[in-house]
Amino acid sequence: MASGFGFGGGRSRCFTFWQEFQKCYANADTTSECIAQKEDYMECLHHTKEIERMRTIKEHYLARQAHEAREAREKGELRATSGVLRLGIIGKEGGESGAGGSSGGSSSSSSSNGGSDSESSKSKEE
Repeated sequence: MASGFGFGGGRSRCFTFWQEFQKCYANADTTSECIAQKEDYMECLHHTKEIERMRTIKEHYLARQAHEAREAREKGELRATSGVLRLGIIGKEGGESGAGGSSGGSSSSSSSNGGSDSESSKSKEE
């Protein structure tokens, strides 16, 4: 592939990287000056960094999907085993306003009765 000819004739996909590496290597005093060009050429040939990046992204994606599935399963199990939710007591916001008004009146009357009962019991003790 370093010859510059691709499978279908013409230039190969990595030929420009090979030319940059070759030019650097010919003009360099030490081989360590051309490390970046060599890495670019090797990445073009083998895609090692790209494959590693894709593997990392895939692992994170699968871990996130597993976490979301576990949370959904736990939420579903909680709903299935909870008697309160099956009765529809929790989660009905439209029904609570009507029931809250009627129960609020009875609770306020009982609290006023409770207040008068406590006052009458205090007067009896004295």
